[in-house]
Amino acid sequence: MTDPVPFSGYFEGDTHYFACRIYYEDTDFSGIVYHANYLRYFERARSDMLRSIGIDQRAAHEAGDGVYAVSEMHIDYVQPAKLDDALVIKSQVHKIRAAACHIQQIAMRGVDILCTANVVAAFISPEGRPRRQPKPWVEAFQSVLAQPETTGNI
Repeated sequence: MTDPVPFSGYFEGDTHYFACRIYYEDTDFSGIVYHANYLRYFERARSDMLRSIGIDQRAAHEAGDGVYAVSEMHIDYVQPAKLDDALVIKSQVHKIRAAACHIQQIAMRGVDILCTANVVAAFISPEGRPRRQPKPWVEAFQSVLAQPETTGNI
């Protein structure tokens, strides 16, 4: 028997898809997803998107090269998710700068948009200062950079 492998999502064109389910622990006393949990879903989706394009954040951190840190996030709550809902987090890289990348993320239940986020992830040194992203990582991001015709359409 082989060990199970966690679901990491998949790319379709320039969009990364990550599925998750809403559990009891995700909800507040009213039975809807607690607002801060969307940040967790978006983080998991971004981390798996990076892993799937060959970005090894752990190795970079352990080597003392640096890490990504969210430096900016604009979030819009549209509708609530509820217990047992199956969600898909769609992520697209919209812009790449020397020391940061801009990612748009949308949490969906079927065709319904529940929450959107525009995220700036900055690459920082171990001392916490902005640092240029490794060149292979910039190239990896360029391979999935959203095309103008798909930007904003995820």
